[in-house]
Amino acid sequence: MDLVSMETQEENNLVFRLIQQDDVPYIWTSGRLCDFKGCENRPDLEPKSVLGWFWSATRAKMSPTNRTPAGWSYNPWSRTGHKKTSQPDNAEFDINGTTESCLSVLNNVYSDGIVWHDVACYHEKPFICEDSQELLSYVANTNPGIKL
Repeated sequence: MDLVSMETQEENNLVFRLIQQDDVPYIWTSGRLCDFKGCENRPDLEPKSVLGWFWSATRAKMSPTNRTPAGWSYNPWSRTGHKKTSQPDNAEFDINGTTESCLSVLNNVYSDGIVWHDVACYHEKPFICEDSQELLSYVANTNPGIKL
């Protein structure tokens, strides 16, 4: 299993319903900012805050953060946060120099509903996992006869 990736509106809505139903304050996802070695000097990722996000579980690039993803009826990123500006805002960098490189779903933390926020990766949060075909195939190939 891997952290959840919400690549469709239906997946996102399912995660949002679980968060609402169980009144979970926030969760981690597999969303990640490409701000590490190998991501530098990549015009396709600039500006990073808009074009540099991807799902680490599936390696799929996310839609630009300032647009509604194709096939969706809304943009899942919050329009506010600590800096009172649209997400991602990298707010913690101004507070303690830590980059907000991970994607969390927050439950109305800024009176903004259940929405996506960039958050520094060191915070402890609950998470939702999903099956990963790649990982299941690896386990099956390295453990002959295992029942998955």
